[in-house]
Amino acid sequence: MNADQIKQLLEAELTGCEVRVEVEGSHCSVTAIGDIFEGVRPVKRQQMVYAGLSQQIADGSIHAVNIKALTPAENS
Repeated sequence: MNADQIKQLLEAELTGCEVRVEVEGSHCSVTAIGDIFEGVRPVKRQQMVYAGLSQQIADGSIHAVNIKALTPAENS
């Protein structure tokens, strides 16, 4: 999968988030920034991002994901 495809999947799942994706082989780094993470614990934030990629992880299209999920204030 390429970065644009992953970005589209995550933007559909994480409404209102700014999503940045970098891909190297089957590994990807995701930065998601949005108000939906306000008051949400870090583990739950990661689960929210993983939910948008669960099928691609299951079928091996994506092997590993590094996630940063931040509120806009945390990104400043």
